[in-house]
Amino acid sequence: MSNKINEEFISFYNVENLFTPDPPPVHKLDPTASGLNNWDERKYQNKLFKIAHVFQLMQESEGKLPLFIGVSEIQGDKPLQDLLALEPFSNDFGIVHYESMDERGVDVALIYDKTKIEILSSEPISYFFTVEKQDYDYYDTTRDVLYCKVKYENAVIHVFVLHLPSKREKDVNKPKRDYILADLNTKVKNLIVSEKESVIILGDFNENPDEENLSNFLYDDEHNKILMNPFLDLYKSGYFSTYHYKSGLLFDQMILSTNFLQQNFPLAFKESKVFNHEKLRSWDKKFSDRPFRTFAGTRYLGGYSDHFPILTVFEKTPKH
Repeated sequence: MSNKINEEFISFYNVENLFTPDPPPVHKLDPTASGLNNWDERKYQNKLFKIAHVFQLMQESEGKLPLFIGVSEIQGDKPLQDLLALEPFSNDFGIVHYESMDERGVDVALIYDKTKIEILSSEPISYFFTVEKQDYDYYDTTRDVLYCKVKYENAVIHVFVLHLPSKREKDVNKPKRDYILADLNTKVKNLIVSEKESVIILGDFNENPDEENLSNFLYDDEHNKILMNPFLDLYKSGYFSTYHYKSGLLFDQMILSTNFLQQNFPLAFKESKVFNHEKLRSWDKKFSDRPFRTFAGTRYLGGYSDHFPILTVFEKTPKH
């Protein structure tokens, strides 16, 4: 544990549908607000306990809790407040969250250690897409990207938390992901190239690190590399955060500006990893390398999430 004293780390976790309990249906076949099967108080409390347990395990492993945690698939402030009321969290942790226009009601958020991180500003970045029908057009919405400008010691860091549109239904959402990533790349390039600022983009990209969108994202218009994605090497080495049928996927990633490689920056990049602790894995021996999910389809399993959390470790550099 002693060699971790001079380290800090950040985490991202897709927590798989952290919804408050559904009210009892009037009729048995009524659709539920959550879209989940019999999502009651008991299952909700078990889910909160499980997610909190993940960070207890992380605290045991890393010797502390993260500086901040990006989370996705949460339904509003209430589940976050209920989560922070549990161990290992304390009054030292705060929340940045905005309600998005996502059709399922799921959002992203940032949980942060108020003793180490100062939130200078924050805002949601919303995206609307026009869908053309034969007789009319309508707007299609998706999850916001959360932008936070934070301060750690003497360093300002621009943090983007995202959960991009999914690959379901033969990847009908690819144009949305393309558009959002192109827009974010423009914003990030301006911060890094024009303003010499530090940037972290973390979340569920719904693409693997070697796909064209994410490969191109690392470069500016002159093809100078301005960002690094340590999860590319992890993916090539066979580390996955989630699975689809037989395929291992590493949709959960953190992309960093190259400032974090400089020794005069308060946080120097050390390593990234998938936090696939044995207690977070499936009890089924056939799938023992996979996350222990809350649901498999409509069948309740009572696990943690269908994703493993990820984290990036930094070494604290001497103050200059």
